[in-house]
Amino acid sequence: MSDHIRKKALQLLHTYVKEERVLDHVYAAESVMRLLARKLGRDEELWGIAGLIHDLDVELAGFDFSIHGHRSKQILTDAGCDPDFVESVVMHNEAAFDWKERTTELQWALAASDRMTWLIYATTRAQPDKSLGSVTPELLLQRFNEEDFARSLDRPTILECLRLGIPLEEFVRLCLDAMKNSTPG
Repeated sequence: MSDHIRKKALQLLHTYVKEERVLDHVYAAESVMRLLARKLGRDEELWGIAGLIHDLDVELAGFDFSIHGHRSKQILTDAGCDPDFVESVVMHNEAAFDWKERTTELQWALAASDRMTWLIYATTRAQPDKSLGSVTPELLLQRFNEEDFARSLDRPTILECLRLGIPLEEFVRLCLDAMKNSTPG
């Protein structure tokens, strides 16, 4: 892929996503996905774009996760994206697709990364200084295991990192490193 494709993806993203917290999340997911692709020897650009646009319709869906992904599927199809890529992007939210099982590395990586970035953000917001810099892998693992922390977070999906051959402890570290070293936009 080229810078041209990322620019098109950004245009699409900014057409449908306006909320700063969602934009921060998708930029973080892009960074995480690029790092995972590099680690696994996969297409870094493709995986990064998947992270960047995975929540394309979340605002259109009114943050209703029972339908989030349906509009993205149509938008991405209309934009001429490869059907397998489109499916991988929308499958990060299996709830909208009758709990269809994810079956590819890209699907597992995107779903796990999506949930992990939210855990990292929740942990950051709970820090006294509200700084990502004060979040450690050890703290994230502790928060992951606390049932009362970020209750709505789908922890089993984070564990899909294991299907990639990446232990949870390493996945947590990789995601945190990617977020700490990313630049928005």
